[in-house]
Amino acid sequence: MLLSRLKPRAQIMQKNWRGNESLKMEVMAILMTLLGTQNQLKKRKGNEMFITQLNQMTALQKIERAHVELMAHKDTMEYAGVIMVGKYTVDENIPTACTNGIDCRYGKAFINTLSESDLRGLILHENLHKAFQHTFLWRHLYEQNPKVANMACDYVINLIIKDIDKASGGFVTLPKQGLVDERFRGMNSQEVFNLLMDEGGGGGGGGGQPLDEHDWESGEQLTEQEVEQVMKEIDQALRQGQMLAGKMGGRQTRELGELLEPKVRWQDKLRDYLSSFAEGKDVSTWQRVNRRWLQHDMYMPSTISESMGRIVIGVDTSGSIGGQELNAFLSEVKSICENVRPELIDLLYWDTEVAAHEVYSREDMDKLVAKTKPAGGGGTIAACVPQYIKERGIKPECVVMLTDGYIGDWGKWEQPVLWCIVNGSRGNAPVGQTIHVD
Repeated sequence: MLLSRLKPRAQIMQKNWRGNESLKMEVMAILMTLLGTQNQLKKRKGNEMFITQLNQMTALQKIERAHVELMAHKDTMEYAGVIMVGKYTVDENIPTACTNGIDCRYGKAFINTLSESDLRGLILHENLHKAFQHTFLWRHLYEQNPKVANMACDYVINLIIKDIDKASGGFVTLPKQGLVDERFRGMNSQEVFNLLMDEGGGGGGGGGQPLDEHDWESGEQLTEQEVEQVMKEIDQALRQGQMLAGKMGGRQTRELGELLEPKVRWQDKLRDYLSSFAEGKDVSTWQRVNRRWLQHDMYMPSTISESMGRIVIGVDTSGSIGGQELNAFLSEVKSICENVRPELIDLLYWDTEVAAHEVYSREDMDKLVAKTKPAGGGGTIAACVPQYIKERGIKPECVVMLTDGYIGDWGKWEQPVLWCIVNGSRGNAPVGQTIHVD
Protein backbone atom coordinates (compact mmCIF):
# COMPACT_ATOMS: atom_id res chain seq x y z
CA MET A 1 0.00 0.00 0.00
CA LEU A 2 2.74 2.44 0.95
CA LEU A 3 4.61 1.81 -2.30
CA SER A 4 1.50 2.37 -4.41
CA ARG A 5 0.72 5.65 -2.62
CA LEU A 6 4.21 7.16 -2.53
CA LYS A 7 5.62 6.34 -5.95
CA PRO A 8 3.00 8.19 -8.08
CA ARG A 9 3.26 11.16 -5.72
CA ALA A 10 7.04 11.32 -6.21
CA GLN A 11 6.75 11.02 -9.99
CA ILE A 12 4.16 13.82 -10.23
CA MET A 13 6.21 16.10 -8.00
CA GLN A 14 9.40 15.45 -9.94
CA LYS A 15 7.77 16.80 -13.12
CA ASN A 16 6.85 20.08 -11.42
CA TRP A 17 9.81 20.87 -9.22
CA ARG A 18 11.86 23.25 -11.39
CA GLY A 19 13.01 26.12 -9.19
CA ASN A 20 11.24 24.75 -6.08
CA GLU A 21 13.92 23.73 -3.59
CA SER A 22 11.59 22.44 -0.84
CA LEU A 23 9.71 20.31 -3.36
CA LYS A 24 12.95 18.69 -4.50
CA MET A 25 13.91 17.80 -0.96
CA GLU A 26 10.45 16.27 -0.40
CA VAL A 27 10.88 14.13 -3.52
CA MET A 28 14.18 12.83 -2.18
CA ALA A 29 12.58 12.04 1.18
CA ILE A 30 9.75 10.12 -0.50
CA LEU A 31 12.17 8.13 -2.62
CA MET A 32 14.22 7.21 0.43
CA THR A 33 11.06 6.04 2.17
CA LEU A 34 10.38 3.88 -0.87
CA LEU A 35 13.82 2.30 -0.59
CA GLY A 36 13.35 1.67 3.13
CA THR A 37 10.06 -0.09 2.43
CA GLN A 38 11.69 -2.21 -0.29
CA ASN A 39 14.48 -3.22 2.09
CA GLN A 40 11.91 -4.24 4.73
CA LEU A 41 10.11 -6.35 2.14
CA LYS A 42 13.40 -7.97 1.23
CA LYS A 43 14.03 -8.96 4.83
CA ARG A 44 10.49 -10.29 5.36
CA LYS A 45 10.26 -12.29 2.15
CA GLY A 46 13.82 -13.58 2.11
CA ASN A 47 16.55 -13.01 -0.45
CA GLU A 48 15.50 -15.81 -2.81
CA MET A 49 11.94 -14.53 -3.21
CA PHE A 50 13.18 -10.96 -3.56
CA ILE A 51 15.67 -11.90 -6.30
CA THR A 52 12.86 -13.66 -8.15
CA GLN A 53 10.81 -10.47 -8.00
CA LEU A 54 13.80 -8.46 -9.22
CA ASN A 55 14.23 -10.72 -12.24
CA GLN A 56 10.61 -10.13 -13.13
CA MET A 57 11.03 -6.36 -13.18
CA THR A 58 11.05 -4.51 -16.48
CA ALA A 59 14.22 -2.66 -17.49
CA LEU A 60 12.57 0.66 -16.57
CA GLN A 61 11.60 -0.63 -13.13
CA LYS A 62 15.17 -1.78 -12.53
CA ILE A 63 16.45 1.69 -13.41
CA GLU A 64 13.91 3.36 -11.11
CA ARG A 65 14.87 1.08 -8.24
CA ALA A 66 18.58 1.71 -8.84
CA HIS A 67 17.92 5.47 -8.80
CA VAL A 68 16.34 5.21 -5.37
CA GLU A 69 19.17 3.05 -4.07
CA LEU A 70 21.82 5.47 -5.32
CA MET A 71 20.03 8.44 -3.77
CA ALA A 72 19.75 6.72 -0.41
CA HIS A 73 23.21 5.19 -0.07
CA LYS A 74 25.71 7.22 1.93
CA ASP A 75 28.44 6.87 -0.71
CA THR A 76 26.31 8.07 -3.64
CA MET A 77 23.56 10.28 -2.18
CA GLU A 78 25.50 13.43 -3.10
CA TYR A 79 24.43 12.73 -6.71
CA ALA A 80 20.72 12.55 -5.80
CA GLY A 81 19.92 15.95 -7.26
CA VAL A 82 21.70 15.29 -10.56
CA ILE A 83 19.95 11.94 -10.97
CA MET A 84 16.64 13.81 -10.90
CA VAL A 85 17.66 16.27 -13.63
CA GLY A 86 16.24 15.39 -17.04
CA LYS A 87 14.34 12.32 -18.21
CA TYR A 88 15.36 8.68 -18.44
CA THR A 89 13.99 6.17 -20.93
CA VAL A 90 14.60 2.64 -22.17
CA ASP A 91 15.41 2.33 -25.87
CA GLU A 92 15.77 -0.99 -27.68
CA ASN A 93 18.02 0.68 -30.28
CA ILE A 94 20.69 1.80 -27.77
CA PRO A 95 23.53 -0.76 -27.41
CA THR A 96 24.41 0.24 -23.83
CA ALA A 97 23.46 3.77 -22.72
CA CYS A 98 23.51 7.34 -23.98
CA THR A 99 23.24 10.86 -22.56
CA ASN A 100 23.02 14.31 -24.10
CA GLY A 101 24.04 15.96 -20.83
CA ILE A 102 20.43 16.30 -19.67
CA ASP A 103 18.48 13.13 -20.45
CA CYS A 104 19.61 9.49 -20.26
CA ARG A 105 18.64 6.58 -22.49
CA TYR A 106 19.39 2.97 -21.63
CA GLY A 107 19.53 -0.10 -23.88
CA LYS A 108 16.90 -2.61 -22.83
CA ALA A 109 18.92 -5.71 -23.67
CA PHE A 110 22.04 -4.36 -21.96
CA ILE A 111 20.17 -3.45 -18.76
CA ASN A 112 18.88 -6.99 -18.46
CA THR A 113 22.41 -8.43 -18.58
CA LEU A 114 23.76 -6.34 -15.69
CA SER A 115 24.04 -7.20 -12.03
CA GLU A 116 22.47 -4.79 -9.54
CA SER A 117 25.81 -3.20 -8.69
CA ASP A 118 26.81 -2.89 -12.38
CA LEU A 119 23.47 -1.25 -13.16
CA ARG A 120 24.06 1.27 -10.39
CA GLY A 121 27.54 1.84 -11.84
CA LEU A 122 26.13 2.43 -15.33
CA ILE A 123 23.54 4.91 -14.05
CA LEU A 124 26.16 6.72 -12.00
CA HIS A 125 28.38 6.83 -15.10
CA GLU A 126 25.66 8.62 -17.11
CA ASN A 127 24.94 11.05 -14.31
CA LEU A 128 28.61 11.87 -13.82
CA HIS A 129 28.66 12.96 -17.47
CA LYS A 130 25.79 15.28 -16.54
CA ALA A 131 27.46 16.48 -13.34
CA PHE A 132 30.69 17.34 -15.18
CA GLN A 133 28.70 18.88 -18.06
CA HIS A 134 30.86 17.00 -20.55
CA THR A 135 28.67 17.45 -23.62
CA PHE A 136 28.61 21.23 -23.13
CA LEU A 137 32.15 22.00 -21.93
CA TRP A 138 34.10 19.65 -24.19
CA ARG A 139 32.23 19.90 -27.47
CA HIS A 140 35.38 21.23 -29.18
CA LEU A 141 37.06 17.89 -28.42
CA TYR A 142 34.23 16.05 -30.14
CA GLU A 143 34.67 18.25 -33.21
CA GLN A 144 38.35 17.28 -33.35
CA ASN A 145 37.89 13.53 -32.78
CA PRO A 146 34.56 12.07 -31.55
CA LYS A 147 35.97 8.69 -30.53
CA VAL A 148 38.86 10.08 -28.49
CA ALA A 149 36.58 12.71 -26.91
CA ASN A 150 34.24 9.95 -25.69
CA MET A 151 37.16 7.97 -24.33
CA ALA A 152 38.70 10.96 -22.54
CA CYS A 153 35.45 11.80 -20.73
CA ASP A 154 34.93 8.15 -19.74
CA TYR A 155 38.46 7.78 -18.35
CA VAL A 156 37.89 10.76 -16.02
CA ILE A 157 34.60 9.63 -14.47
CA ASN A 158 35.33 5.89 -14.34
CA LEU A 159 38.13 6.49 -11.83
CA ILE A 160 35.55 8.16 -9.59
CA ILE A 161 33.28 5.12 -9.89
CA LYS A 162 36.20 2.82 -9.02
CA ASP A 163 36.83 4.90 -5.89
CA ILE A 164 33.17 4.66 -4.89
CA ASP A 165 33.26 0.91 -5.54
CA LYS A 166 36.15 0.59 -3.07
CA ALA A 167 34.61 2.91 -0.47
CA SER A 168 31.16 1.26 -0.64
CA GLY A 169 32.32 -2.34 -0.57
CA GLY A 170 31.00 -3.07 -4.06
CA PHE A 171 27.64 -1.31 -3.83
CA VAL A 172 28.53 0.36 -7.13
CA THR A 173 30.67 -1.45 -9.68
CA LEU A 174 31.80 -0.47 -13.15
CA PRO A 175 30.68 -2.84 -15.92
CA LYS A 176 33.75 -4.81 -16.99
CA GLN A 177 34.11 -3.16 -20.42
CA GLY A 178 34.53 0.32 -18.89
CA LEU A 179 37.73 2.29 -19.59
CA VAL A 180 40.06 2.59 -16.58
CA ASP A 181 43.66 3.84 -16.47
CA GLU A 182 45.26 5.08 -13.26
CA ARG A 183 47.73 7.32 -15.07
CA PHE A 184 44.85 9.69 -15.88
CA ARG A 185 44.00 10.27 -12.21
CA GLY A 186 43.70 13.95 -11.39
CA MET A 187 43.42 14.99 -15.05
CA ASN A 188 40.51 16.67 -16.78
CA SER A 189 39.05 15.50 -20.08
CA GLN A 190 41.17 17.91 -22.13
CA GLU A 191 44.40 16.66 -20.59
CA VAL A 192 43.42 13.01 -21.16
CA PHE A 193 42.37 13.86 -24.73
CA ASN A 194 45.74 15.48 -25.45
CA LEU A 195 47.63 12.43 -24.21
CA LEU A 196 45.48 10.02 -26.19
CA MET A 197 45.93 12.09 -29.35
CA ASP A 198 49.70 12.20 -28.80
CA GLU A 199 49.60 8.39 -28.65
CA GLY A 200 47.78 8.12 -31.94
CA GLY A 201 44.19 8.31 -30.74
CA GLY A 202 44.11 4.81 -29.27
CA GLY A 203 43.15 3.64 -25.80
CA GLY A 204 45.12 4.02 -22.61
CA GLY A 205 47.02 1.28 -20.85
CA GLY A 206 44.12 -0.08 -18.83
CA GLY A 207 42.11 -1.73 -21.60
CA GLY A 208 38.35 -1.54 -22.07
CA GLN A 209 36.16 0.50 -24.36
CA PRO A 210 33.70 3.42 -24.07
CA LEU A 211 30.82 2.33 -21.87
CA ASP A 212 28.20 4.50 -23.55
CA GLU A 213 27.41 6.94 -26.34
CA HIS A 214 27.55 10.70 -25.94
CA ASP A 215 24.94 12.67 -27.84
CA TRP A 216 27.03 15.76 -28.62
CA GLU A 217 24.77 16.82 -31.51
CA SER A 218 21.84 17.71 -29.23
CA GLY A 219 23.83 20.63 -27.85
CA GLU A 220 23.78 22.29 -31.27
CA GLN A 221 20.00 22.59 -31.04
CA LEU A 222 20.16 24.62 -27.81
CA THR A 223 20.63 28.36 -27.69
CA GLU A 224 23.35 29.88 -25.52
CA GLN A 225 20.69 30.92 -22.99
CA GLU A 226 19.24 27.37 -22.88
CA VAL A 227 22.68 25.87 -22.29
CA GLU A 228 23.33 28.35 -19.48
CA GLN A 229 19.97 27.45 -17.91
CA VAL A 230 20.75 23.73 -18.03
CA MET A 231 24.18 24.27 -16.51
CA LYS A 232 22.65 26.33 -13.70
CA GLU A 233 20.07 23.62 -13.03
CA ILE A 234 22.80 20.98 -12.82
CA ASP A 235 24.83 23.22 -10.51
CA GLN A 236 21.81 23.66 -8.22
CA ALA A 237 21.17 19.91 -8.27
CA LEU A 238 24.77 19.22 -7.24
CA ARG A 239 24.47 21.66 -4.35
CA GLN A 240 21.25 20.01 -3.18
CA GLY A 241 22.94 16.63 -3.27
CA GLN A 242 25.82 17.99 -1.21
CA MET A 243 23.35 19.41 1.31
CA LEU A 244 21.59 16.05 1.54
CA ALA A 245 24.88 14.18 2.01
CA GLY A 246 25.94 16.67 4.67
CA LYS A 247 22.73 16.24 6.65
CA MET A 248 22.65 12.45 6.32
CA GLY A 249 26.35 11.86 6.99
CA GLY A 250 26.98 10.81 3.39
CA ARG A 251 30.19 10.85 1.38
CA GLN A 252 31.29 14.15 -0.15
CA THR A 253 33.91 13.72 -2.85
CA ARG A 254 36.73 16.13 -3.63
CA GLU A 255 35.88 16.09 -7.35
CA LEU A 256 32.31 17.19 -6.73
CA GLY A 257 33.47 19.86 -4.31
CA GLU A 258 35.72 21.29 -7.02
CA LEU A 259 32.77 21.43 -9.42
CA LEU A 260 30.88 23.57 -6.94
CA GLU A 261 33.62 26.13 -6.35
CA PRO A 262 32.39 29.59 -7.37
CA LYS A 263 33.34 30.25 -10.99
CA VAL A 264 33.61 33.46 -12.97
CA ARG A 265 33.21 33.29 -16.74
CA TRP A 266 36.53 33.94 -18.47
CA GLN A 267 34.71 36.31 -20.84
CA ASP A 268 33.71 38.50 -17.88
CA LYS A 269 37.25 38.48 -16.50
CA LEU A 270 38.67 39.46 -19.89
CA ARG A 271 36.07 42.20 -20.29
CA ASP A 272 36.82 43.60 -16.83
CA TYR A 273 40.55 43.53 -17.48
CA LEU A 274 40.37 45.43 -20.77
CA SER A 275 37.73 47.83 -19.49
CA SER A 276 39.99 48.79 -16.57
CA PHE A 277 42.38 50.44 -19.03
CA ALA A 278 39.70 52.51 -20.76
CA GLU A 279 40.01 56.25 -20.25
CA GLY A 280 37.35 58.91 -20.23
CA LYS A 281 33.71 59.05 -19.25
CA ASP A 282 31.54 55.98 -19.74
CA VAL A 283 28.35 56.45 -21.73
CA SER A 284 25.29 54.16 -21.43
CA THR A 285 23.71 52.80 -24.59
CA TRP A 286 20.64 50.66 -25.22
CA GLN A 287 21.97 49.65 -28.65
CA ARG A 288 23.87 46.83 -26.94
CA VAL A 289 22.16 44.93 -24.11
CA ASN A 290 24.28 44.29 -21.01
CA ARG A 291 24.66 40.47 -21.05
CA ARG A 292 25.49 40.23 -17.38
CA TRP A 293 21.91 41.07 -16.43
CA LEU A 294 20.24 38.69 -18.90
CA GLN A 295 20.63 35.74 -16.52
CA HIS A 296 18.39 37.68 -14.09
CA ASP A 297 15.80 38.34 -16.83
CA MET A 298 16.67 42.04 -16.76
CA TYR A 299 17.50 44.20 -19.77
CA MET A 300 20.06 46.88 -18.93
CA PRO A 301 22.17 49.15 -21.15
CA SER A 302 25.86 48.56 -21.80
CA THR A 303 28.48 51.24 -21.27
CA ILE A 304 30.85 52.51 -23.96
CA SER A 305 34.09 54.16 -22.96
CA GLU A 306 35.03 57.35 -24.77
CA SER A 307 38.54 56.12 -25.58
CA MET A 308 41.23 53.52 -24.95
CA GLY A 309 44.82 53.39 -26.09
CA ARG A 310 46.62 50.71 -28.04
CA ILE A 311 46.50 47.05 -26.97
CA VAL A 312 48.55 44.01 -28.00
CA ILE A 313 47.10 40.51 -28.34
CA GLY A 314 49.72 37.76 -28.56
CA VAL A 315 48.58 34.33 -29.78
CA ASP A 316 50.66 31.21 -29.14
CA THR A 317 50.76 29.21 -32.40
CA SER A 318 52.94 26.37 -31.14
CA GLY A 319 50.19 23.88 -32.00
CA SER A 320 48.12 23.43 -28.83
CA ILE A 321 45.45 26.03 -29.64
CA GLY A 322 43.10 25.04 -32.43
CA GLY A 323 41.16 27.15 -34.87
CA GLN A 324 37.91 26.87 -32.91
CA GLU A 325 39.46 28.15 -29.69
CA LEU A 326 41.20 30.97 -31.54
CA ASN A 327 38.03 32.07 -33.34
CA ALA A 328 36.01 32.00 -30.10
CA PHE A 329 38.65 34.02 -28.29
CA LEU A 330 39.08 36.62 -31.04
CA SER A 331 35.30 36.93 -31.41
CA GLU A 332 35.06 37.74 -27.71
CA VAL A 333 37.91 40.25 -28.00
CA LYS A 334 36.16 41.92 -30.94
CA SER A 335 32.90 42.12 -29.00
CA ILE A 336 34.65 43.65 -25.99
CA CYS A 337 36.51 46.12 -28.18
CA GLU A 338 33.22 47.39 -29.57
CA ASN A 339 32.65 48.70 -26.04
CA VAL A 340 36.11 49.76 -24.89
CA ARG A 341 37.09 51.04 -28.36
CA PRO A 342 40.90 50.78 -28.37
CA GLU A 343 42.79 53.05 -30.71
CA LEU A 344 44.67 50.11 -32.29
CA ILE A 345 44.96 46.35 -31.84
CA ASP A 346 48.34 44.78 -32.58
CA LEU A 347 47.71 41.08 -33.18
CA LEU A 348 50.94 39.07 -32.84
CA TYR A 349 51.28 35.38 -33.67
CA TRP A 350 54.27 33.81 -31.93
CA ASP A 351 56.06 30.54 -31.13
CA THR A 352 59.83 30.97 -30.57
CA GLU A 353 59.59 34.34 -32.31
CA VAL A 354 56.88 36.65 -33.56
CA ALA A 355 55.84 35.04 -36.84
CA ALA A 356 53.20 37.59 -37.92
CA HIS A 357 52.08 41.08 -36.91
CA GLU A 358 48.65 42.43 -37.90
CA VAL A 359 47.35 45.89 -37.01
CA TYR A 360 43.65 46.79 -36.78
CA SER A 361 42.27 50.28 -36.35
CA ARG A 362 38.90 51.04 -34.77
CA GLU A 363 37.32 51.05 -38.20
CA ASP A 364 38.76 47.60 -39.05
CA MET A 365 37.99 45.72 -35.84
CA ASP A 366 34.78 44.21 -37.13
CA LYS A 367 36.90 42.42 -39.79
CA LEU A 368 39.45 41.04 -37.32
CA VAL A 369 38.13 37.49 -37.06
CA ALA A 370 37.51 37.12 -40.79
CA LYS A 371 40.77 38.67 -42.03
CA THR A 372 43.36 37.32 -39.59
CA LYS A 373 45.90 34.78 -40.85
CA PRO A 374 47.63 32.80 -38.07
CA ALA A 375 51.29 32.01 -38.63
CA GLY A 376 53.96 30.01 -36.83
CA GLY A 377 53.93 26.55 -35.29
CA GLY A 378 57.28 25.91 -33.65
CA GLY A 379 58.26 25.90 -29.98
CA THR A 380 56.97 28.12 -27.15
CA ILE A 381 59.06 31.06 -25.93
CA ALA A 382 56.80 33.84 -24.69
CA ALA A 383 59.79 36.11 -24.04
CA CYS A 384 59.90 36.89 -27.77
CA VAL A 385 56.76 39.03 -27.45
CA PRO A 386 57.96 41.68 -24.93
CA GLN A 387 61.26 41.78 -26.80
CA TYR A 388 59.44 42.39 -30.09
CA ILE A 389 57.27 45.10 -28.52
CA LYS A 390 60.33 46.87 -27.18
CA GLU A 391 62.31 46.63 -30.43
CA ARG A 392 59.40 47.99 -32.50
CA GLY A 393 58.68 50.83 -30.08
CA ILE A 394 55.06 49.69 -29.54
CA LYS A 395 53.54 51.33 -26.47
CA PRO A 396 50.36 49.45 -25.55
CA GLU A 397 48.01 50.11 -22.65
CA CYS A 398 48.11 46.38 -21.93
CA VAL A 399 48.94 43.01 -23.44
CA VAL A 400 46.71 39.92 -23.62
CA MET A 401 48.50 36.60 -24.25
CA LEU A 402 46.58 33.52 -25.46
CA THR A 403 48.52 30.31 -24.77
CA ASP A 404 48.33 26.76 -23.39
CA GLY A 405 50.58 27.83 -20.50
CA TYR A 406 53.36 25.31 -21.16
CA ILE A 407 56.10 27.93 -21.37
CA GLY A 408 59.75 27.82 -20.42
CA ASP A 409 60.59 31.54 -20.58
CA TRP A 410 57.70 33.85 -19.70
CA GLY A 411 59.73 36.97 -20.44
CA LYS A 412 60.27 40.33 -18.73
CA TRP A 413 57.40 42.72 -19.18
CA GLU A 414 57.22 46.49 -19.01
CA GLN A 415 53.46 46.50 -19.68
CA PRO A 416 50.51 45.01 -17.76
CA VAL A 417 49.94 41.51 -19.14
CA LEU A 418 46.99 39.10 -18.88
CA TRP A 419 47.59 35.42 -19.65
CA CYS A 420 44.58 33.56 -21.07
CA ILE A 421 45.45 29.88 -20.71
CA VAL A 422 43.47 27.59 -23.02
CA ASN A 423 43.16 23.80 -22.58
CA GLY A 424 46.50 23.46 -20.87
CA SER A 425 48.29 24.06 -17.58
CA ARG A 426 46.06 24.82 -14.59
CA GLY A 427 48.81 26.86 -12.96
CA ASN A 428 49.20 30.64 -13.05
CA ALA A 429 51.81 32.66 -14.90
CA PRO A 430 54.72 33.97 -12.77
CA VAL A 431 54.15 37.49 -14.10
CA GLY A 432 50.96 39.47 -14.65
CA GLN A 433 47.43 38.09 -14.19
CA THR A 434 46.03 34.72 -15.32
CA ILE A 435 42.60 33.46 -16.39
CA HIS A 436 41.76 29.95 -17.57
CA VAL A 437 39.69 29.70 -20.74
CA ASP A 438 37.59 26.48 -20.56
